This record gives sequence, C-alpha cells and structure tokens, in this order.
Amino acid sequence: MDTSINTSQIEVEYNVEESAQIATPWQLMRWKFMNHRLAVLGLVVILCLYLVTAFCEFVAPYDPSYRTGHPLVRPNWPKLVTDGGFKLKAVTYGLTGSRDPVTFQRVYVADTSKEYTVRLFVRGSSYQLFGLIPSDLHLFGSPDGGPVYLMGTDRLGRDVFSRVVYGARISLSIGLIGVLISLMLGILLGGVSGYFGGIVDTIIQRTIEIIRSFPTIPLWMTLSAALPPNWSPILVYFGITIILSLVGWTGLARVVRGRVLSLRNEDYVMAARLSGARELRVIGKHLTPSFLSHIIASTTLAIPGMILAETSLSFLGIGLKPPVVSWGVLLQDAQNVQAVALAPWLMLPGLLVVVSVLAFNFVGDGLRDAADPFSTTG
Repeated sequence: MDTSINTSQIEVEYNVEESAQIATPWQLMRWKFMNHRLAVLGLVVILCLYLVTAFCEFVAPYDPSYRTGHPLVRPNWPKLVTDGGFKLKAVTYGLTGSRDPVTFQRVYVADTSKEYTVRLFVRGSSYQLFGLIPSDLHLFGSPDGGPVYLMGTDRLGRDVFSRVVYGARISLSIGLIGVLISLMLGILLGGVSGYFGGIVDTIIQRTIEIIRSFPTIPLWMTLSAALPPNWSPILVYFGITIILSLVGWTGLARVVRGRVLSLRNEDYVMAARLSGARELRVIGKHLTPSFLSHIIASTTLAIPGMILAETSLSFLGIGLKPPVVSWGVLLQDAQNVQAVALAPWLMLPGLLVVVSVLAFNFVGDGLRDAADPFSTTG
C-alpha cells in the first residue's frame, strides 16, 4: 500500500480552507451565487435585456410608430445565400400581397425577383441616443429598404420586434423604479415598526394588513382610475409606477420588521444608542447592513411582480396607453381569439415577459440561497 503523502495536495487543500475562513460574508455570498447555474444564467439574461433597453434606438431597425405598409406579415428572417465565390450573405426578398378568396385574409408571398441585402450597422431612421446624441446608425437592417421583420408586423404594419425592444425600456424600468420606491418605504416603515414597537408598530402593521386585504387587481384598477384623463403619457407612466410602489412595499416591510425585532437588543445596537446616535441612524447605519443581503434577495424577487403588474394593467386597458409602448400595451393587440388565430406572432411580447420574469426569479432564488448561511444548495 502506498502511504506516501502528497504534500502539494495537502497544501492546496489547506490554502482553500484558510481562504474560506478569512473570506468576508460578501465573498462567501458571491461564491455560492456563482455555483447556482440557473441564477448565473438568469443574471446574464437580465444584463442582456437591460443592455438592449439602454440602446433600444440602436437595436431596433425601425421607429416603433413607423408603418411599413405591410400589415400582419409573418416573421420574416433574413436568409443566407451564397454569392459568387461561395461568399455567404444575408438577404431578404420583397413581399407581394394578395387577398385569400376563402378567408379574405391578406397573405404575402416572397418576390424572389426583388432581393435586398441585410447587413450589420446600417444607416436608417434618425434618432437621439439617450435623448442627447443624434444618430441614424442601427444594429442591422437593409440599406436598400428591404423588409426585415424578425417578429412580423401588427395590423397597422408596424414592426413588432422594434416595438418589443422599445417596450422593454418601459416595462423593465417600471420594475426597477417601482421596487426602488418600495425598497425605501419598506426599509423605513418596517425598520421604524420593528425598532420602536408599541403603538407605532401596531399602526404600521394594521395599515399593512388593510392594504394586503384588498384584492390586487381591483385595487390597481381603482387607483389607476383616479389618474386624471388629461395627463400626458409621461405623467401616466410615473403615476402607474407610484401606484405599484404604494401597493408593493408591504411584503418587504414585514421582512425588515422581523429582522429588526431580532437584532434591536444586540450589544452593538445598544452601544450605538448609548453613544447618543439618533434612532434613524441606528436603523440605517447599524441594523440595515446586518440583513442587507436578504433585502437584496427580496428586492430581486419583487421586480418580476412589478413587471407583471404593469403588464396586467396595460393589458386590461387601465394602465399605460398608446402612443406609449410597453409589453402590456403590445399584448392588447392579442386580446381576442381571432387575432391570436390569424396573427399568433402578436403574442411574442408575452414570451419576453415570461423570459424576464423567470430570469429575475432565478436570480432571486440564487441570491436568497447565497444569503442563507445554512443553505447548501448550489
């Protein structure tokens, strides 16, 4: 039997063990999160989505309100063909429309006699990137004006892909802004409730119970109906965001209250109070950082709820309305069975909603497991 000791292996294992012992809680959290494969995949998807929303004018080949003249065209992807000398190039063909004599539905046939090249970084409609930088450069398109409809067109001939890209900016930003407001309300009211207790705790908790007792959809509908009808789309956008925030802070406040109740009598908290620190400083400076990882996880899990809420309100016609473009507004075109049967590609914005919500849930689960010191899942 070989009883020789591999000193290099022992040294490596010792170094790993030693590094784990001196690692900070944030390093341990990061290591556990990186071992959660679905969470990492979700984070990649979320970063890609927000990168697209930041540069939506550049990514979208058309303006969201531009009418191409081809209503209800099926998704039309560029095709790869060989040019002279076996050179591959992406092309799209012209479209010839006709009326089906049986269903009276307008159908389109590719006209191969009209061939258009599809390229990256082409010049197209002008826009202002971030509202400041004028440009007309687009990620892809046909320099000759050929039809490039990755997700088809709607009943007015507008490119669905371009509208989905622009709509992502509204739907995803509402989730971030709404959760940010809910985060501030939840930490403040939950911290005050758990720290002071007594009548303050009773009032805040009864308020939370009253808000949570209302059915969600009717409550949203009532608050949305209270918005003045003459408001501009921007004001309606901020109004919907505030409404979602005022309803969505209760869950986080309960979590913060429970954490503060368990930590308010700790030695370092008592030392801060005896040293003359103000109450809000004790809550914000000493108590909140103790469970910040849990707050981050709860916040990540709350974002998809905000996205679904905006989509539901806009889908029901009581949220954002045209000319504002959001995923919920786009799904209004697919409210009836006839539209789904004749143009099923109009449901594609719903697929983006599902993908983004799943990605946020995966990230939230990964952060929650990483923040739990007793969790061994990965």
